[in-house]
This record gives sequence, C-alpha cells and structure tokens, in this order.
Amino acid sequence: MPAKRTPIWQSIAVALTEDLAEGRYGPGDKLPTEAQLAARFGVNRHTVRHALKSMSDNGLIHARRGAGVFVAQVPTDYVIGKRVRYHRNLEQAGRLPGKEILHLETRLADATEADALGLSEGAQVHVYDGLSLADNQPIAVFRSVFPADRFPDLTAQLDRLRSVTAALKEHGIADYTRAKTRLAARPASATQALHLRISEGDPILRSVGVNVDTNQRPIEFGTTWFAGDRVTLTLSE
Repeated sequence: MPAKRTPIWQSIAVALTEDLAEGRYGPGDKLPTEAQLAARFGVNRHTVRHALKSMSDNGLIHARRGAGVFVAQVPTDYVIGKRVRYHRNLEQAGRLPGKEILHLETRLADATEADALGLSEGAQVHVYDGLSLADNQPIAVFRSVFPADRFPDLTAQLDRLRSVTAALKEHGIADYTRAKTRLAARPASATQALHLRISEGDPILRSVGVNVDTNQRPIEFGTTWFAGDRVTLTLSE
C-alpha cells in the first residue's frame, strides 16, 4: 500500500513556517503576495491560500485587509501610570524605542486643548505630531500639545532632541506626572492606518491624558492612538 502523501498546502505551510523560524521574516514583516508564493512553489493561489489560512489559525501570521499578510508580532507591554516615559517603557519591555516627527507647528489652541491646559481664549500652543516605533515597527501615532507662552522654544528643542522629557528639561521641568487618562477603542482613520501600516477601520486604542508639573500646572495635553494588535496597555498607579 503506497505511503500517504502530504498535502501540497501543508508542505507549503511547513516551508513558510521554517522561513519564520530561521528569521527570514521577522515579526511585523510582510510576506510575499499570494501570486509570488504561488510562483515560488509552482502551485495555484488557492493552494497558497489554504497554507496561509492554516498558519493564520496557528497564530503565526495575520492578514490586513488591502495591505497583505504579515508575520504576527508579540504585543508590546506598555504601562500607563503617573510617570509615562515612552523610551523607558519600551526598554523595560525589551524593545528598541524610536520616534519619528511627522509635524511640528505653533497655532491657536482649539477649545478642547485650551480647556485641558487651562489656557485663555486665543492662546497659542505648540503641536507635536509623531509616530512611535518599537523595534522599527510603528505601534502608535500621537499628538502632544504644549502651552507656547510657557515653552517658547519647544518646537526647536523637540526637533533637535526627539524627546519630550529632554525638551521639557531644558525649560526647567525636571519632573512631570500624568494627572488623568481616558481610554477608548476606535476604528483607524485612513491616515492613521497609513502610518501604522494597518487597514482603515482596524481597531486602535486611543489614550487621552494631561501631564502636570510638580505644582500641578498642566504642561502637556496628549492623545495617542495605539495599533490594537501590537500593544497591551497596563494601567498602573
């Protein structure tokens, strides 16, 4: 009686799993397209799709609508407590932290920003839009808003230092804490999805908070949108 043959799709799944184990594709990397994999293994796309579904069911990969198939990434543990320091959080989680500046500007505060920072109508604010990275993979987009009168040179310092903590320190803020935080789930907008390399409408976690100095004066109004499958948020006192 002839030996039972291994289904082709299963052989493809094993080969691709070995690719992951050997580090040819790392967490967050995009796999070749179905057409490219079909050409590599000499099969049709339906067979490739079967193999990818098996790997997805095992938690090895996941598909993002309209973007492709990606290697699953272990979520980054991110602590939201009284002292939120991005670089320290990522380093403690064993990840390499990074940030990209998307936009820096000084403008009039809107009503929400003015209320959060205790500013009068017509006050100006510095706005820092950026992208947070862990091991060179985007995990969040953020907006930080600061009172311009109190920190007149902050945008130049942020551009130079790429660190809110370091920039505030140059303005005499040796320490600051989180006064309050609100968390909510939201669907990703088109621009958020583009920056986070996810699909529009994918779930993201929005954190809104106010940081205060040692005299309890508001110094930063921040909103961060975390990619839902890349971050595990932990609330801490």
